[in-house]
Amino acid sequence: MNFDLIVLGSGPGGYVAAIRAAQTGLSVAVVEKAELGGVCLNWGCIPTKALLKSAQVFNYIKHADTYGIAINGDISPDFKAVIDRSRLVASNMSKGIEFLFKKNKISIVRGFGKLISKNQLSVIDADNNETIVSAKHIILATGARSKELPGVKQDGKRIIGYREALTLENLPKSMAVIGSGAIGTELAFFYASMGTEVTIIEFLPNIVPLEDEEVSKQLARSLKKAGIKIMTDTRVQNVDVYGDDCIVSYLNKKGESSITTEIVLSAVGVIPNLENIGLEELNIELEKGKIKVDEYYKTNIDGIYAIGDIINSPALAHVASAEAITCIEHIVGMNPPTIDYSNIPSCVYCVPEIASVGITEQEAKEKEIPYKIGKFPFIASGKAAASGSKDGFIKLIFDENSDELLGAHFIGDNVTEMIAEMVVLKKLNGKAKDLIKTIHPHPSLSEAIMEAAADAHNEAVHL
Repeated sequence: MNFDLIVLGSGPGGYVAAIRAAQTGLSVAVVEKAELGGVCLNWGCIPTKALLKSAQVFNYIKHADTYGIAINGDISPDFKAVIDRSRLVASNMSKGIEFLFKKNKISIVRGFGKLISKNQLSVIDADNNETIVSAKHIILATGARSKELPGVKQDGKRIIGYREALTLENLPKSMAVIGSGAIGTELAFFYASMGTEVTIIEFLPNIVPLEDEEVSKQLARSLKKAGIKIMTDTRVQNVDVYGDDCIVSYLNKKGESSITTEIVLSAVGVIPNLENIGLEELNIELEKGKIKVDEYYKTNIDGIYAIGDIINSPALAHVASAEAITCIEHIVGMNPPTIDYSNIPSCVYCVPEIASVGITEQEAKEKEIPYKIGKFPFIASGKAAASGSKDGFIKLIFDENSDELLGAHFIGDNVTEMIAEMVVLKKLNGKAKDLIKTIHPHPSLSEAIMEAAADAHNEAVHL
């Protein structure tokens, strides 16, 4: 079987690469051993958002009296139905990828793929049958999996990763979440909303440690208000399982101690899927444990490319998709611009949501960049007051001299739908004055962006 392009993996990097390549006229095959859509569609981005929507609806119902609505009788979640809905959403999205492959005449080769030359892959299917596929170009897009901490080995039952967290049969009474990045924080919020007693344990001084410090502190306040316990500056030493209990031993400034919980969710990041795909045999270069590529994702081997979580770029679905398009357009000679990694939006979908792009205030200080801050709290927003979601704020960082946007940090209701405006502004080297003079709709949460920009110039009307 010979093609112009073979893509190994069908996640948001792989399937986007395949479709874009087919659009340009290349004959394309995708090698995939599991569900189309990869972790994102099946075990990450999409099913978690379905769970979080159920949590949001349940929280609205629990606080319906706040909105003048009386609900009589017992209110409780059907945990199995919530999980089933999430899996159905994921399944339908995966089927959507299959439809797009058929539409674009993309061949699917089922099985585990391994490079056997710079133009060939050996694919072993579930019945141990081998198929050899070849192409002029091969893109590696094998993604990543849950990382394990020393002393916290996942057994899939009591000590689990994100996959098991999406398919638990019963709602646990208690859960310790190790790690407070996007995965840990989102699942902690979901389970707490369903009624689980949740403790977040974070090694670093602040939760969501990659975010601006003010955002981290605001989220901690909001999560504590929602009943979630938070332990920062805490190192988990090991987890021991005794029957139905997990004993989590940890060390912090107060010394050594432990907590007992029913489930431990390990959410300390991911590691790339690089084993047994032929990298060593072909002498493909690695850098910091990931595949080394140039600005167009070419490896040191002519004709072989790599994108997504297996290279040294942010492990985000939308980054993998952007890399896929750039890689394909370079292969076919379209001369695309390279990706600006300083302008990548990041989102966390708990409640309140977090969205950010560009540098934090801490980074501006460390880099000795002269800057000015504009902030606007949602408590002063008419739309936020009307919706009953006043936690959070908009924080914008501008260059003191040029007035250009350096970073944007949002925390609040629905802010993940608002951050793209900042990405565009930053791409266009936009200034605070541009935002101030851009009329935003009223009433809207987005008005807070305009007001924050105005605050940077001491012109905010509603502060």
